[in-house]
Amino acid sequence: MDIELKKLSNITWQIPKSGEMKVPAVVFASEKLLEKIKQDDTLKQLRNVACLKGILKQAMVMPDAHQGYGFPIGGVAAFDMQDGVISPGGVGYDINCGVRLLRTDWNFSQVMDKRKDLLNEIYKEVPVGVGKGGITKLSRDILMEILKKGSKWALEQGYGTKADLDRTEENGSMSDADPHTVSARALARGMPQLGTLGSGNHFVEIQKVDRIYNPEIAKAFGIDREGQVMVMIHCGSRGLGHQIASDYIKEMEDKYGFAHLPDRELVNAPIQSELGEKYYKAMCCAINYAFANRQMIEHWTRDVFGKVMGTFEGMNQVYDVCHNLAKYEKHEIDGEIRKVCIHRKGATRSFGPGREEIPEVYRKIGQPVLIPGSMGTASYLLVGTKEAELATFGSTAHGAGRVESRSRALHELRGEDVARDLEAKNITIKGASWKGIAEEAPECYKDIDEVVRVSHEAGIGKMVARLVPLGVLKG
Repeated sequence: MDIELKKLSNITWQIPKSGEMKVPAVVFASEKLLEKIKQDDTLKQLRNVACLKGILKQAMVMPDAHQGYGFPIGGVAAFDMQDGVISPGGVGYDINCGVRLLRTDWNFSQVMDKRKDLLNEIYKEVPVGVGKGGITKLSRDILMEILKKGSKWALEQGYGTKADLDRTEENGSMSDADPHTVSARALARGMPQLGTLGSGNHFVEIQKVDRIYNPEIAKAFGIDREGQVMVMIHCGSRGLGHQIASDYIKEMEDKYGFAHLPDRELVNAPIQSELGEKYYKAMCCAINYAFANRQMIEHWTRDVFGKVMGTFEGMNQVYDVCHNLAKYEKHEIDGEIRKVCIHRKGATRSFGPGREEIPEVYRKIGQPVLIPGSMGTASYLLVGTKEAELATFGSTAHGAGRVESRSRALHELRGEDVARDLEAKNITIKGASWKGIAEEAPECYKDIDEVVRVSHEAGIGKMVARLVPLGVLKG
């Protein structure tokens, strides 16, 4: 069935409410991006999300949207706290896959000759790849404590500084986490993997500031010049988060079924049900695990810079943002402030000035928004806006968004060739395997510059700085 798309502007499109849809659906995309989005089932999945019980205002996808499990990746939806649902397919398997950015005092010319040493040492400190065990061996009791505390546990163990937590979404800890809602299988998968990067599009990247669009806000975020070196860390909750998603998808199927749904992958539970509450608490545990994971990787990355560069002074965290979660937030809907359950599946929170959730140091400016590129392309630092709060429940894109599957990439590309192309662009690459490098080649993703341009033009995230890679460590 063809899906009707009504053009609202050059960068917004609507699927009008029809059939079983409870609300209309909106796509934020240029015509160029929309053509890519139409190549898979993103629009069909978006329309299906608009059919879910208790959904409010509109279902949405951000400019980097592509097909996912249940919700499209880039999907955003808000649900009524009394009548709405919570869906693992609206959160994703890699719960709190997120991005952390550090600024430094170095200029790119000071690190160019030391990139390989830095990447080699980080590779030694931070295990990468599928199934890799962490350096830290955990007991079950300690893991339970991590799931409850998140980054606070890492800080107590000497990983990082309090300023890191102050500049982390939710201060690095979801208070509703209950480790007793996490299965033994998920705990077993999580125990060996804390402090590991994982596979897929996860990375530690040494970057330089390529362009500054808003010098005043850039300075407030710790960026004072072009050429300044930055470090970006992208990873999530590893096997623990994946297992939590799998566990609760099965539990919800067993209890509620899916015959009443437009898509089996949208299986869900009422927010106020016992199972809905259990999933939320378990999901919060995975969020906390991912926060602690990034906190430890950041700590070890600083240690490596101290060893190779002689010091890590000035390596201060700019911010840490989450993707892939459901969260209870207050938003204005039809002129009324309401507490709702926001699903952000491959989307980044983008709050404007004044929100109490923003660290005090940034509260008058707006929340830093981090949008990582694909390997070998630019990443962006944006700032959240009041417009985003009204238009997208305070959300924007989370990356470039795939246009080619990993299996197809492996069929068409060789990791050795991808690495050689990156080296020709003066980008040093180190990965766990040639296969992993091939899967994440830049051509497998949408144009990150176009994705961010649409976010900026739509007002759902304003450009502050453009960052380009100098060296990349791939999971």
